[in-house]
Amino acid sequence: MPSEAIDPGGLSWEHISPRYLTVRLIGWAVEAVLTVAAACLPLILRSVGAWTWVPDWLAWGLPAVVAAAYLWRGVLLPRQVRAVCYAERNEDFLLRRGIFFQRTLVVPYGRMQYVDVTVGPLERAFGLCSVKLLTAAPGTNAVLPGLPASEGARLREHLSERGETQLAGL
Repeated sequence: MPSEAIDPGGLSWEHISPRYLTVRLIGWAVEAVLTVAAACLPLILRSVGAWTWVPDWLAWGLPAVVAAAYLWRGVLLPRQVRAVCYAERNEDFLLRRGIFFQRTLVVPYGRMQYVDVTVGPLERAFGLCSVKLLTAAPGTNAVLPGLPASEGARLREHLSERGETQLAGL
């Protein structure tokens, strides 16, 4: 549940596609398998006698700790995906994310320089895209992942139009 300190009241938040969880889980699984395999390298080398200086506790403990960390990340993924949502107001666009460290980012339409829509191979396979809002501030991380492709196209056009309208009004 979002904190009242960072969550403006009275907004209708739109959630990203639940299919984005599948995209994230596939990426997580590939990364987990590769990283745990790399963490098993000292165990394998110790078993064949190449690294006799590595203690048993380290050879067995490293893969176990890495696997446990990836399992924890996997447990958190569904909540992380559900926590990402956005809202459009008259003057600005809001993006909310986070479970433990919650963040609500407000991007005024007049500050947007351009709207970038990207589609990776996994996103394309699931009919999803990501929308990135770029402003003059280098610290702005307004990336909205996991949108259906049609919603991403609509949002790109709508936000670009609102940005031009707000900029013209200055």
